[in-house]
Amino acid sequence: QEQPVESGGGSVQSGGSLRLSCGISEYSRRNYCLGWFRQAPGKEREGVVGVSTDGGTTYADSVKGRFTVSQDNAKNTMYLQMNDLKPEDTAMYFCAAGRCSGSGGYYMLFPLIRHEYSFWGLGTQVTVSS
Repeated sequence: QEQPVESGGGSVQSGGSLRLSCGISEYSRRNYCLGWFRQAPGKEREGVVGVSTDGGTTYADSVKGRFTVSQDNAKNTMYLQMNDLKPEDTAMYFCAAGRCSGSGGYYMLFPLIRHEYSFWGLGTQVTVSS
């Protein structure tokens, strides 16, 4: 079972913080590139951060300096720490995993593009009020 499982969403005021969690299989953690995506109502799903198997990260410009991804290998869990949240961060947040498409098989060629990823969680809702 490679489907990620997200948790940790909620409602916060502008400027607040949340930490999302993504439970993944050990196989996914060791072998797949991972990512966080989000989708607001009426909008396309967009990449937030991509993570290569060596821990390299690619953040969307809109979240740089505010969001931080991390992993707890012992728990097979990936986290997304979100600080200084803004109303425009309101969205359903998804965790994704997929075979790395880059040369050598440890990074994604396009880490913020949804079609690079094969396995998706059901999402967790984040709502930021002004």
